[in-house]
Amino acid sequence: MRKITLSNGKTVEVECLSCALTSGLLKPDGGVVFETEYFHAHQDVAYPIKGLIILASKRHIKCIDELTKEERIDYIEVLSKIRKAQRDVLGIEYVYYFYNEDTTHHFHTWMVPRYEWMYEFGRSVESVRPVLLLARNKMNSKEDIQKVMDALESLKLELNK
Repeated sequence: MRKITLSNGKTVEVECLSCALTSGLLKPDGGVVFETEYFHAHQDVAYPIKGLIILASKRHIKCIDELTKEERIDYIEVLSKIRKAQRDVLGIEYVYYFYNEDTTHHFHTWMVPRYEWMYEFGRSVESVRPVLLLARNKMNSKEDIQKVMDALESLKLELNK
């Protein structure tokens, strides 16, 4: 079991965070953004940044090469659909995508939006960690969380038309 601190400050113990989220055992703040047979999209549970979406496989796998052909097609379709909604609804111009195979839970992709305030940390991948920590530790007021939830609702409406 692993302890994880959520963006709302609560701590949960789970064996696999992605399994807990995709199965419905753990409900992310704001709920599911979008879901298909193979994938589950939700606001990142640890970092309160508007439009920071996690796209997780429902099946417990570690690597992209383990996806079936149907899952690969669905993955690209869903990723593209979410990206378009981020741009159209939230005005997000740039996104960093991350997927790592040495994660403690299963296959998922982070879609980290880049906002103007983030550039004080730089424009490279190295700037992302300080941005995430700032959001978790300093941008977690009720007002901040409400902005994240409002953005999430806008994305959900767009993606589930």
